[in-house]
Amino acid sequence: MIQVKSEQEVLQEGLQILLSNMEPSAVARFWAACNIGKGDYLKLKDELFAQESVVSLYSKIAEFQASNHEA
Repeated sequence: MIQVKSEQEVLQEGLQILLSNMEPSAVARFWAACNIGKGDYLKLKDELFAQESVVSLYSKIAEFQASNHEA
């Protein structure tokens, strides 16, 4: 049986790919430029970063920046 992902699932998967390959600020700018963010930004933000803290986000950003400098 073939399972078709919902539009929301596809958008969530795409956002996760963007977040794993771009800085969070760049993802936010991309999202705004594409006019994708027509929904409730605060709800989306809470869902995306529910398991994050300032420390965990800082670590991810520092790691991302270090890996980009090496490439």
